[in-house]
Amino acid sequence: MSGETKEVLGSNYGQNDVIINRLIDKMTLFDDNLMSLVFGQNIETTELLLRVIMERDIKVIDVRGQDELKNPVIGGRCITLDVHAIDVDGRHIDIEVQINAEGSHVRRARYHSSMMDARMLQEGHEFKEIKDSYVIFIYDHDKFRKGLPFYHIQRRVDETGEAFGDGSHIIYVNGRYEGNDDIGRMMRDFHQCRPEQIKSETLSKAVAYYKEKEGRGAMSEAVRQYAMEYAKEYAKEYGEEQKQEGIQTGRRTEIYLSVQDGDYSVQRGAEKAGLSLEEFEKSMSEAGYKLPEPV
Repeated sequence: MSGETKEVLGSNYGQNDVIINRLIDKMTLFDDNLMSLVFGQNIETTELLLRVIMERDIKVIDVRGQDELKNPVIGGRCITLDVHAIDVDGRHIDIEVQINAEGSHVRRARYHSSMMDARMLQEGHEFKEIKDSYVIFIYDHDKFRKGLPFYHIQRRVDETGEAFGDGSHIIYVNGRYEGNDDIGRMMRDFHQCRPEQIKSETLSKAVAYYKEKEGRGAMSEAVRQYAMEYAKEYAKEYGEEQKQEGIQTGRRTEIYLSVQDGDYSVQRGAEKAGLSLEEFEKSMSEAGYKLPEPV
């Protein structure tokens, strides 16, 4: 999820539909909630993305969004994959989007790869039966600052420079790459918040479904659930009192927006906020919201 979205939810806890709907309108495919729905529930869009990144035809037989992989060690860290795909040859593919540098440490890729690998072999199977795995990170920035569209990471033998060939692959995608090729066009589409601005017809339809059509409810619920989890973590760190203050702030923000947009009268807004008319008008103005002009 974007830093802007996280900041808004952090202060208001996503407790109102007005804020949630506005956040959804601003979302791009770099927001993992939207990305996980658009690709994690749709084989066609996932195959399209993987064909562009892996530069070859690929047939996906299973794909899931927000797939949690539990650590078998008690107290061990679990992970949730934005998109977890399996192709016709049994290869496991993890696709992640990242909009800030906080979660971009290179050892994260190593951990994601190991968590997928640990689930590929059943008891009694030979090690040679393990399938290839791919961890793909699509960053909003250029991770290695070389201006390249892709950075492919594989183990090699230091002394000879030859590929080790263990089947583990890590790919970083430069989300700021703007070349006039398939990956450049794909990354430009990733930055669009409005479906009609997305050039790929397949992606445009999928994004529109979750932003404008039947899937809007699923999108709203995903954002709301994220807000609830974020609120729980915030309460652990800062205490229940601050959490309740944040929820109250979120409620006030909903009322301010409704009055500013004409959905409520000023009087109705004051009543819902439990304030006098004078107190409400002052509070709303100090919060930076515009009072409607008197008729």
